[in-house]
Amino acid sequence: MVLRMRALDIVHDAGFNAVEAVNADQAMTILESRSDISLLFTDIQMPGSIDGLKLAHAVHKRWPGIKIVLVSGQVRLTDADKPADSRFFGKPLEVKQMIAELQDMVGAGALAIVPEPILPSILFEPVVRPKAEPAEPLTAVQESLTAENDSLRLLLEQAGIDAKVLLAQAGIDAKEREAADKLQKLILDELHHRIKNTLATVSAIASQSLRTATSLQHGQQAIEGRLVALGRAHDLLMQASWANASLAQTVRGATEPYDSQGAGHFSIVGPDIGITSGAVIALAMTFNELCTNTTKFGALSVPAGRVEIAWTVDADKQRLRLSWTESGGPAVAKPTRQSFGTRMMGSLGLQLNGQVQLAYEPDGFIYALDVPLSALTATA
Repeated sequence: MVLRMRALDIVHDAGFNAVEAVNADQAMTILESRSDISLLFTDIQMPGSIDGLKLAHAVHKRWPGIKIVLVSGQVRLTDADKPADSRFFGKPLEVKQMIAELQDMVGAGALAIVPEPILPSILFEPVVRPKAEPAEPLTAVQESLTAENDSLRLLLEQAGIDAKVLLAQAGIDAKEREAADKLQKLILDELHHRIKNTLATVSAIASQSLRTATSLQHGQQAIEGRLVALGRAHDLLMQASWANASLAQTVRGATEPYDSQGAGHFSIVGPDIGITSGAVIALAMTFNELCTNTTKFGALSVPAGRVEIAWTVDADKQRLRLSWTESGGPAVAKPTRQSFGTRMMGSLGLQLNGQVQLAYEPDGFIYALDVPLSALTATA
């Protein structure tokens, strides 16, 4: 969610209009309905029925005139992997370079793709052995030697059997070592990818926090608060081994630091459900914005203020409806400008294929989230 918002800013800063899609399926729907799209800007880890790389190939096949920018925390992507008219950039992105590249690509011609070298093939032919001639009758001495040879042959056969057992065991050990090496490489690649994504997220948070900050101190405080919220979300996911985490724990973990000494300013009511890692991070960041705003300007800026967080699950329609309702605070007025936090709260609805409503009622601010249950609980 944060990275997509940062990508929107880069496109706007480059002087172009951006059309936003949260997954590959939605991107294809947009492309099918419009004829004014000049460039596709996608992460390879794009959610949906296909990833960003497959999306790029599908787009190039159907609309060859559309240029393509691919980004990822992965470090290996050869020219052969990419469609024509595409460029790849590793995360975190260098903003000035990206702006220049976008401006160049929209007006540039097709890019040349250097083919991979063709490796020579090796042909193996079977070895044909001649049949043995029929044996002549054996003499007494030959029979004695044959018996000794048979005994020696049996010993050699047993030694061969033992050797095969040892070789088989060695082969198993070798396969286990090979599997362990592959697993270690997979873990290191995934760790590298996650670190790259985290660095990109931190860069996006810092850039967008400073972009809308009214002062350097305000920007610093906003960055620190958002990074702490991101850290708490990662702690929660580590406890759940990055599997489905608890919605109730996510809400309580995000609000607890703002409920000084357990003062009971928060009322949290709703059935607990397991939610995916992506939903945990998105909700934790959103609740951090809500908590920050209410302690500065809203209900919790005064001792008598309260916040009620409630959610229900509509089993028939398979939707989750969550509300954040403030009361007992100062009179509310709609802000004159849209901050990064406000944008992020609104973007959560798009991220989860639902809707978000922000109501600046005189008695207290209200945040409402209505999303399909599958967007929170589907396997990542």
